[in-house]
Amino acid sequence: MKRFFLCALLSVTPAQAADSWLVGRWFGSGQPDDRSQMWLENGTADGKFHVLHRACRQGQAFDSTQDGTWSLKGDMLTVRIARVDGVPEPRTDVYRILKHEARTQSYRYEATGFVYNSRKVDAKFVMPPCDFSS
Repeated sequence: MKRFFLCALLSVTPAQAADSWLVGRWFGSGQPDDRSQMWLENGTADGKFHVLHRACRQGQAFDSTQDGTWSLKGDMLTVRIARVDGVPEPRTDVYRILKHEARTQSYRYEATGFVYNSRKVDAKFVMPPCDFSS
């Protein structure tokens, strides 16, 4: 299965937790090589994240997960992915926050320039099924 870029801004490091506007659930869609992909990210106040990625092919869901931590310095977000689908696959990705509002955000993956957009969703939100997206 192809590698996914981390798509959502996540949570904050513990020192920033009290002020965080990033903690919570964020949903978005689009990847550089597949605009139909989507993701649902859960970020916690202790600086950890879990992301569910979904690719839809002919109505079937192909899911993958990422887990790790990140840090924020100014408008630069450094993401440290520890596991992909539960298997150690460490890597570091860097994003620049372009815009943030209470319910929406945009950020650019610095390695490729691809811009991601996501929206904040409530705890009951679930990933849409593939029959809606493919």
